[in-house]
Amino acid sequence: MCLGVPGKLIEVYEHDGLPMGKVDFSGIVKETCLAYTSEAQPGDYVIVHVGFAISRIDEVEAEEIFSYLRQIGEAGELEADEAEDGVGSP
Repeated sequence: MCLGVPGKLIEVYEHDGLPMGKVDFSGIVKETCLAYTSEAQPGDYVIVHVGFAISRIDEVEAEEIFSYLRQIGEAGELEADEAEDGVGSP
């Protein structure tokens, strides 16, 4: 399974002939290749997979994905707490 993570494009530039950008992932900023989304502009949300922005999305869709990711994180925390408490163990 592949995971694309949404982030907000904050800067666009060119590096070695490739369109590049800086994408903010909730406070963590990463350099991202924009070759597949060269139309993206600062302020846009993009889905990033292994350092490449693979599509643009609107802010509403980005917030929906952020909500799903938070729910996944909360579920993982519950499972870890249950494992520490011995819940579900024989």
